[in-house]
Amino acid sequence: MWWIPVILIGSVVLLSTKNKEEKIGNMANCNKLFSDYDNNLNIPKKKKDKLKESKEVLRERIRKHFKDNHPEYKPEFYIQGSYKMGTTILTKDDDCDLDDGVYFRREADVTATTLQKWVKDALDGATSSSVEHRSKCLRVIYKGDYHIDFPVYIFPKDDNDPSLAVKNNGFEESDPKEVVEWYKVEKAKNIQLNRIVKHLKGWGDHKRNKMPSGLAMTILAANNIQPNDRDDIALKNTLIEIQETLDNDFACIVPATPGDDLFENYDATRKNNFLSNLDDFIKDSKQALDNEPNQLKASRLWRKHLGIHFPFGEDEDTDAKEAALKRISENVLKGAAYSQSSGTISTEPTRAKNKPHTNYGG
Repeated sequence: MWWIPVILIGSVVLLSTKNKEEKIGNMANCNKLFSDYDNNLNIPKKKKDKLKESKEVLRERIRKHFKDNHPEYKPEFYIQGSYKMGTTILTKDDDCDLDDGVYFRREADVTATTLQKWVKDALDGATSSSVEHRSKCLRVIYKGDYHIDFPVYIFPKDDNDPSLAVKNNGFEESDPKEVVEWYKVEKAKNIQLNRIVKHLKGWGDHKRNKMPSGLAMTILAANNIQPNDRDDIALKNTLIEIQETLDNDFACIVPATPGDDLFENYDATRKNNFLSNLDDFIKDSKQALDNEPNQLKASRLWRKHLGIHFPFGEDEDTDAKEAALKRISENVLKGAAYSQSSGTISTEPTRAKNKPHTNYGG
């Protein structure tokens, strides 16, 4: 494909000699806004560097504590979850997280809760905030910045299936590495998947009120993605597909050991809250794409669901502007364009005629 540069009132537009005809609908194109939104969800380099540094400091605390107090338990580490998959987002509170699995390659001769407590003992005092002993991890909080979760696993040398320590509930089969490997395969099928996952997670973060977890959003996106050249259209169609899927079966099965359903314990209130938010999002996405030509007004509809990281658009009909530029490009290519004294290009034969382009590349 050859591209021709045409200068239009201070802008450079690339014109293709093989333009694909597409129907221009009565909708605002917000694809660029979604690209900016995706960038706004990324963790800034400075914060990411601090997060990595903190992870190493905490790992060393755990190693030293076990060497000094429980030498028969030698910790190994594996970053898991969204950080490993490249779908971590910056929340509306300017927070982010990292999941760092702590593995012990041996049989457990203590309870799951005790093993978790030993890891907690190693982490206590690392920050001014108390370490949270959660059901399935220990959480270290760096206030106003980020937090790091440490799930704890027993991984016997003669067993390929790790077991996760669950507070007051023993060990349960769980292999986060399988999730990461599954996601690599899914992402390879569609490079748009990462962005759609982040958009769904951004929606969940904005709405909160026990919206589905990041893992659930990731699974829903991978299982229902509807690819499109534009992210705004892809997201709308993916939301519709998710709704149809959940209407048939309200479930979200983890594609890894132990294959549990993340929606299994949703009560009626939590389920209805999610489905209601989903329905509202679909309605506004349809309005933005089908009936709203003004980009600023369309962006406000998207922003209702995606939050402060989603940028405002221009107060203009972007599709009409694109159509006008397309008409100019066609006239330039067929030699029917004239330059006006104002610098604009039109088909009015009142000024110098533009010569047809013959240089289509070298």
